[in-house]
Amino acid sequence: MAGKAAEERGLPKGATPQDTSGLQDRLFSSESDNSLYFTYSGQPNTLEVRDLNYQVDLASQVPWFEQLAQFKMPWTSPSCQNSCELGIQNLSFKVRSGQMLAIIGSSGCGRASLLDVITGRGHGGKIKSGQIWINGQPSSPQLVRKCVAHVRQHNQLLPNLTVRETLAFIAQMRLPRTFSQAQRDKRVEDVIAELRLRQCADTRVGNMYVRGLSGGERRRVSIGVQLLWNPGILILDEPTSGLDSFTAHNLVKTLSRLAKGNRLVLISLHQPRSDIFRLFDLVLLMTSGTPIYLGAAQHTVQYFTAIGYPCPRYSNPADFYVDLTSIDRRSREQELATREKAQSLAALFLEKVCDLDDFLWKAETKDLDEDTCVESVTPLDTNCLPSPTKMPGAVQQFTTLIRRQISNDFRDLPTLLIHGAEACLMSLTIGFLYFGHGSIQLSFMDTAALLFMIGALIPFNVILDVISKCYSERAMLYYELEDGLYTTGPYFFAKILGELPEHCAYIIIYGMPTYWLANLRPGLQPFLLHFLLVWLVVFCCRIMALAAAALLPTFHMASFFSNALYNSFYLTGGFMINLSSLWTVPAWISKVSFLRWCFEGLMKIQFSRRTYKMPLGNLTIAVSGDKILSAMELNSYPLYAIYLIVIGLSGGFMVLYYVSLRFIKQKPSQDW
Repeated sequence: MAGKAAEERGLPKGATPQDTSGLQDRLFSSESDNSLYFTYSGQPNTLEVRDLNYQVDLASQVPWFEQLAQFKMPWTSPSCQNSCELGIQNLSFKVRSGQMLAIIGSSGCGRASLLDVITGRGHGGKIKSGQIWINGQPSSPQLVRKCVAHVRQHNQLLPNLTVRETLAFIAQMRLPRTFSQAQRDKRVEDVIAELRLRQCADTRVGNMYVRGLSGGERRRVSIGVQLLWNPGILILDEPTSGLDSFTAHNLVKTLSRLAKGNRLVLISLHQPRSDIFRLFDLVLLMTSGTPIYLGAAQHTVQYFTAIGYPCPRYSNPADFYVDLTSIDRRSREQELATREKAQSLAALFLEKVCDLDDFLWKAETKDLDEDTCVESVTPLDTNCLPSPTKMPGAVQQFTTLIRRQISNDFRDLPTLLIHGAEACLMSLTIGFLYFGHGSIQLSFMDTAALLFMIGALIPFNVILDVISKCYSERAMLYYELEDGLYTTGPYFFAKILGELPEHCAYIIIYGMPTYWLANLRPGLQPFLLHFLLVWLVVFCCRIMALAAAALLPTFHMASFFSNALYNSFYLTGGFMINLSSLWTVPAWISKVSFLRWCFEGLMKIQFSRRTYKMPLGNLTIAVSGDKILSAMELNSYPLYAIYLIVIGLSGGFMVLYYVSLRFIKQKPSQDW
């Protein structure tokens, strides 16, 4: 009868309720998948948190422009008592290589704060007490950069590159100089094989607009980017966010396999399903920044059963215990009751583990299996640190970045075709508007309007395109700079020079048809001078847009600032109003207006040293073009000086762009 009852409850035939503890251990054992392509070759790593208390300043996380939007002055911040709260309280643990620790809990439990502290990216927070130790040494930015790889919640990948190309470019910048090209290629193939990406290795990464990888494959590519340099500690923030249950299970299974390769894997999850929960070696259950349980995942039910909270049969332990420790804020009374229960559970857990070296709760010795992962740990050499290696220099970083940018840009055929069609359509429209005069010469004002239009229309179209592209790459730039993948200088030069092929093609498509259709001054020299000046002015406008995108935190602020600056240059360009009629402030603005210098240069190319016939009633008067330019205040500088002025303005915007990249933190949009 006992065997029949056990079968009805889903137990093996002949099992008794006393056997459920052993059955639970077997069910919670990790799935066997030992097909490792490469393991961590360094010494075992350890991560230790000692008596950590971390305070979060909520007011500092509100950007200054949002405070202005709420009619608050950015320099007047609320008192620390009102804006600060403890994100982590009394947290201690020690984990080693070969283990995967999962941090679970409800929203606001402190998972993100803990990862920020461990990775040294505690934005808007302060450690009140305690310390982080890595391999027996206090954590420092240099030590974290050498030992820890951080995979963020949001994928930041270039959409038009394939998986293999993405990893190959990262390998060029991240692997030491001593690696040969064959070794780099082998490492890329090993990572592709390790993460089960062979079937999609030549598929574009894609995004919400470009068709490419699935969500799970894209997340594995993000892990592969960090796995390339073979770190000993791998930290992942919400790796299963946005994935279906099957894909999430396969992803965590991959992470479990990576942990078996002598790595320490630390992941944060909200509420994993039961088959994912079984894959964890260790579990840290938190609420309101305090630990409720820290120990083997397979002993979670046993611990809570011992303190009076058994998990109902057929329930997911992760769901049940996260709900048990969550703070219910639907009413003041419920919040106080649930908070008091969580505090009592936290105090009870601290009492049980206060005398343990690693602060991990362990079941009785007789209940532990011989293969329990918590005990099977290689002794740690606390002096182990990755051997210093020479990373790729600035030149190699620059060449890799510029090749990556050009490859990504020229794969985006729809955008290139749209830009080409836009330039061609605008050029033909302007050209045919002024076409068909034959021997009849355009009037002076018509020609002046045409030249001003040529220099003013294309730069305006460039601004929004450049700014939008910068903000689409902003998060990736922020994370790659934070990880030390490259420095500001190589990215600065790669960004500027990588835009030149598209920029040159754009100006050729726009400039040539307009010049010949509008029957401007004939000759090769005037055409080349005309083309070069338009090229320089559009390049200057492009650099201005780059500087605005790096200087200001949001797309809307950058586009507003750039358009306002462009309009001020447009109005003081010398065509809307004579330069001699401007009062002091607009006159100074016209000095730095690249549109004014473009208009003056194009007018000099068209009219300088040329006699222009002007009809006056029945008479035709020959007037020197230089006198017309002098009357319009457009003959104050020689032509070569105008080119130098435009180059100088471009150089000024380039300096502003570099300073903004170097000293202003390029925070990703997700953080705002």
